[in-house]
Amino acid sequence: MNNLPKEFIVNKSNLLESRFIPLQVPAASDLQPGQVVLQVERFAFTSNNVTYAAFGTAMQYWNFFPTEEGWGNIPVWGFGDVLASKADGVQVGERFYGYFPMATHLTVTATRVSDNGFTDGAEHRQAMHGLYNHYVRTSTDPGYTKESEDVQALLRPLFITSFMIDDFLDDNQFFGAKTVLISSASSKTAYGLAFMLSLRKNKTCKIIGLTSPGNLEFVKNMGIYDEVVAYDDVTSLPAEQAVVYVDMAGNGQLRSQLHHHFKDNMKYSCAVGGTHWEELSGASALPGARPVLFFAPAQIKKRMADWGPNGVQSKLAQAWQQFMQPVLSAEKPWMQIIHGQGEDDVRRVYNSMLSGAARPDQGNVLSL
Repeated sequence: MNNLPKEFIVNKSNLLESRFIPLQVPAASDLQPGQVVLQVERFAFTSNNVTYAAFGTAMQYWNFFPTEEGWGNIPVWGFGDVLASKADGVQVGERFYGYFPMATHLTVTATRVSDNGFTDGAEHRQAMHGLYNHYVRTSTDPGYTKESEDVQALLRPLFITSFMIDDFLDDNQFFGAKTVLISSASSKTAYGLAFMLSLRKNKTCKIIGLTSPGNLEFVKNMGIYDEVVAYDDVTSLPAEQAVVYVDMAGNGQLRSQLHHHFKDNMKYSCAVGGTHWEELSGASALPGARPVLFFAPAQIKKRMADWGPNGVQSKLAQAWQQFMQPVLSAEKPWMQIIHGQGEDDVRRVYNSMLSGAARPDQGNVLSL
């Protein structure tokens, strides 16, 4: 049974309930024109994927890889190899990076095939943002190296968001603020943003990381935040400075506390990632700028128009290569890769993430 095609699914109404079920994979001779079978070779699993599950219905994450009624397959970022293909321009043995199910295989319908990759044209995926439906050909990806695959699966989707927040803030002259507050400072999207902000030659803003007491030392040792403050001490920050707040934590109480502390000096406030609009209810009653949801694809769309697709890709690839240096530093790497294989490891990592036991200095890469 362990060598047979399978997928890992969770109960949509009770995420603590999960199981493995057999997966039907079409034979090469049964493929329709344009269809491709990918073997999912490895994928990352982070707290961000738990967010996908928590907001699976509201944000349509369950729609990517439909499964049994009442159950969902959590989308993950990873790498897959072409096992069979009836699509022109997609060859058996090629490797692609993209959005996969927690499964051994994925069957897609390759459309808009180019040197860069292809888009899955499956009907049930068309309502979702195209960013999630594109599969990148590793042989032509300027940001790809074989050695950094694990880190790419773990950090690249999050780093795109980090890059775009940094770009958005700069595009808006930081809304007149001189300080950027980032909550959940130990999270991968947060420290990607802090890294990008720290690269700015004129060091436009002071970067302050907000974190839990248990993660203080880890965040301080990264060396990219100008100041690191525990959540309990946020009101010790000078209230007369103009600030922008980037909320990676989704903590409504903390958001309210910061808005009431800085009042009109809160020049911009956004929630990032899976935090849904309902979590911002009552936000209009807070002093300072009204909190909004930051949606990275909107800034990507703007920059696609400004820079062109190749411009966006080259700028991202350049920033990604810079980011890799401290992440993979031989002396003091920011992240230790933990590999897992098979049903037991997948279930163990999933349950650990669900319980909030994830360590900021570790990244899990799995395969079935």
